[in-house]
Amino acid sequence: MFFDPMYLLFLAPGLLLALLAQWRVSSAYHRASQVPASTGYSGAKTAAEILRESGVGGVAIDVVPGQLTDHYDPGEKVLRLSPDVYRGRNLAALGIAAHEAGHAIQDAKKYPLLGLRNGLVPLANFGGSVGWLMIAAGLVMALSGLVYAGIAVFSLTVLFQLVNLPVEFDASRRAKAELVANGLIAPAEEREVARVLSAAALTYVAATLTSILTLFYFLFRAGAGSQTADES
Repeated sequence: MFFDPMYLLFLAPGLLLALLAQWRVSSAYHRASQVPASTGYSGAKTAAEILRESGVGGVAIDVVPGQLTDHYDPGEKVLRLSPDVYRGRNLAALGIAAHEAGHAIQDAKKYPLLGLRNGLVPLANFGGSVGWLMIAAGLVMALSGLVYAGIAVFSLTVLFQLVNLPVEFDASRRAKAELVANGLIAPAEEREVARVLSAAALTYVAATLTSILTLFYFLFRAGAGSQTADES
């Protein structure tokens, strides 16, 4: 199943979009990282200002190793920023830090889709690993019931991606609004920050599309397997 040419054919649009998204992220991040922020604020300071102005308290801001490993941990109430973003005083750092602060604002304001996404994380992890195994085993043993059960389990991953997409877009929307409203970026800097956030958003679109196309491929294989069994 893993070397089926049809698999690559189904996933081609998602893979191409993922490559485009990665290129845009690298390009936008590199470009914006060369532009000093007019405020002179670091990413950590920018995030702190956004949280303060939004009335969000009780959220720590820590450094996490790696590059572009930035994320908000709703369980621990910690906004974790990579070293370049935490200490960076450029537009790339400000944009990414603001995006993660946007997630903290979502959490504080009980944004419903964020809660749903967080609840889907363990199910998505289960679906992404166990679902594949069930489908592979079902195809090898010609057990259509097991294949469809695996597809149902894998669908949890697709559901997570579909919920995650608007959550990420909303966080970026909040980030841009807070940066502008609180004077953390100058009007001339808005376009550069928006470019970074839009490029990052495209990666989530690519991930969602890839998961949907993978689901379609599994359904195609399941249907083809059932047809072959009926003919025999």
